[in-house]
This record gives sequence, structure tokens and C-alpha cells, in this order.
Amino acid sequence: MHRSNWQTRWPERISYGLSDAADNLVFQMMTMYLLFFYTDVYGLQAGDVAVLFIVARIADVVESPLVGLMIDHTHSRFGKSRPFFLWYAVPYVVFAVLTFVTPPLHYGVKLAWAYVTYLGLGFLYTAVNLPITSVLPTLSDNDRELTLLGVIRQFFGSAVQIIVAVFTLPLVAAFGGGNEQKGFLLTISMFAVISLGLILNTFLQIRERHSQPEIAHQPWRKVVKAAGQNKPWLVLSGVIFLFWLVTAIKNQTTVYYFKYVFNNQNLVSYANSFTFTSLIGVILIMSLSATHGNKHTMATGMWVALAGQIVLAIGVYTHTLPIIFAATAINGVGQGMVVGLVSIMIADTIRYGMKVLGVQAEGIFSSANDLGVNLGLGLGGLITGGLFDLAGYIPNHAQNAGTIAMINANYVWIPLVVYLAMIVLLHFYDEKALNAAIKSH
Repeated sequence: MHRSNWQTRWPERISYGLSDAADNLVFQMMTMYLLFFYTDVYGLQAGDVAVLFIVARIADVVESPLVGLMIDHTHSRFGKSRPFFLWYAVPYVVFAVLTFVTPPLHYGVKLAWAYVTYLGLGFLYTAVNLPITSVLPTLSDNDRELTLLGVIRQFFGSAVQIIVAVFTLPLVAAFGGGNEQKGFLLTISMFAVISLGLILNTFLQIRERHSQPEIAHQPWRKVVKAAGQNKPWLVLSGVIFLFWLVTAIKNQTTVYYFKYVFNNQNLVSYANSFTFTSLIGVILIMSLSATHGNKHTMATGMWVALAGQIVLAIGVYTHTLPIIFAATAINGVGQGMVVGLVSIMIADTIRYGMKVLGVQAEGIFSSANDLGVNLGLGLGGLITGGLFDLAGYIPNHAQNAGTIAMINANYVWIPLVVYLAMIVLLHFYDEKALNAAIKSH
């Protein structure tokens, strides 16, 4: 294919993909270990953490659209989305470190510290992550190029997710020397420094090319009206929320499952290492989407993830580690296929808004991804922390039968139900009508 049809070169493609790697160094720490850190290391009650997650998710309802609006109303020589990497990179990594600081204060002040740092980190995560999605449709006007960029992004993001999942606890142990507070702080500090360099590299390397100035800065009311008319975007927003809900519940429960059911916290890293198969799912996207389309490929991923969850149920209730590890590998393939398509399909809905609805609002439309991430992460933490609290969870003690049953439910059954809900909802995403509408304008 001639270069003019592709627009980007490999340094720019790699730098774009590394932006998601940068964010995931911190985000995956939040997703996988923050609940555990708050309850078993920092010393907060599970019920208090659940309330914190509720407050944070209420804030996210405002923050994600707010950052989207900020992008849509940004007038800069760097573009609309790109400058956010420069402006918010340093505050983001600073708050990431502060979130894992454990001041030796009384309980009320410690809880207040958790509120300030976690809520601040949530906003700043949105400020550096939402532009990754919103900038994508401006990098190229070629369908296959957008798919390639989305796959590269998710490949690096998934690779870092695996790195964080596998190496966080060993790093905590190595850096802390038995002191988990010190270990977590030094681990997140290392991740933060790397994240900062990668975010700034993205700012330096990428360029916004494809924009329509006459519709690039639309009034709020017109954007809201267009969003309500963009049915593919509405459906996809719901799918994104459910995906991150199930991801949060499973990721947050994993450490509890192996610590309290198998009585071996070291197994967490072994189990998480099998999520490397998500990279296989991401790589499969290029060929499968070219043949079957994005919707069918995403649905296939959901069914594969569901199959893995069914196998996991067998492993959990037979207490068989090889089956649990195999189930994690199967589930990972499906997860990779789903998450790898999210930004690509959002880019399609943004182009639909531009060409069909006459509104270039990549900030607001992309906010569905970050809102879904934040709401899913928070509600997942609320469900996990709240149910554990109701079951009588006591940190760092042998758990009662009710708590063990609740851990199993969060690890197996709740995710299984959510996967089914995702499959049903995706059915209403009319990809054929979307593509036909884009091509006709």
C-alpha cells in the first residue's frame, strides 16, 4: 500500500502504542492490587474502601465527560488531544506515588489521605488516558491503519498488564524486604518514572493530521444531541463498562483467592503469568477483523472468555491448579480480542459522528472508554469490597466459610454472568449500518 494512504511511520506507531503501556503501569496496579493494598497493607476496613470506590465512581461520571469537553475545546498548535500528554504527565505520576504512601497517622486521617490521593489519581488518569483514544481517528484516515494502531496500542498495553500482574508482588517483596508498605511504594515509584518517560515520548512523536476545523469545536448541546443519535456509540459504551466491570472483579479477587483459599499468596504471580495469552488475542485481531469484521471478532473474544470462565469454575470447585491456570490462559485470549478492539471501534463511532452527524467530538465520544474503565473499576471494587465486608472478611486472618464462598463467587460466578450480559448487549451493535453510513458520506 502506498505510504500516503497509511500516513504514520513505525516510530510514531510504536510511540502511540507505548502511551497505553505507560498508563497501564499505574492503572494495573490500581486494578489488581489497590483494594488489597488498602485492606491488607494500609489498614483500611473493606467497607470504608467500598465507600471510597463509590465516591470515586460518582466523581468519574463528571470527570470523564469534563476531560472530553476540555479536549474538544482545546485550541493548541499541538492539536486537541496531543497536548494533554504534556500537560498532565507529571501530575499523574506524582499522584500515582502518593496513592501508595502510608503516612503513620490515625485512622481518620489515613482514610482522608486515601480519598485525596485516589480521587486525584482518578482524574489525572483520565486526563492522560482519554487522549490516547481521542487522538486515534486523527492520526490516519485509513481503516486498516487505524486497526493496526489500535492493535499496537493494545499489544503494548496488554504486555504491561502481564508484567504488572506477574512481577508486582515479587518486586514488592524484593524492594520491601518483608515491609510491604515500603515494597509497594518503591515498586510504584519505579513504574511512575518509566510511565513519565513513555507519556512524554508519545507527545513528542505523534501528530494529529485528520481534522475538520469547521466542525471540530461544537456547542455542548449539539454534541449531546449527536451522542444520543449515535446508537453504535451508546451500545459500545455499555459493552466497555461491562468489560471493565468483569475485569476489575476478577483481577481484584485473584490475590484474595490464592491467599485465603490456597493459603499461598505466591501463586498469584504464577496464575497471572498465564494472562500472557491476551497478546495472542490481540494479534489475532488484524486477520480476524479483516475477514469477519470488528463486531464478529469482538463477539468471538467474548465467547472464548466465557469458555475460559466455565473451565475456571471446574478448577475452582475441584481445587485443581492446572485447570485454573488453563482457564486463565483461555480467558486471556478472549480478553485480548475484546479489549484490543475497543479503541478501534470507538474510532469508528467518532468517524460516524463526523461524517453522518456533522460533529467532530472525539473528546466526548472517547470519554465513553475512560468512563467505562473508571465505572467498571470502581463498581468492581465496590462489589468485591462490599460483599467481602458483608461476609465478615478480616484482613490477614483465616476466613470463615461465608467469606470463602464470597471469594469464589467473585472469582467465578459474577464474572460469568457479566460475560453473558456483554454478549447480549453487543448483539445490538449494527456494524453493517455504521460502515454503510460512513462510506455513503
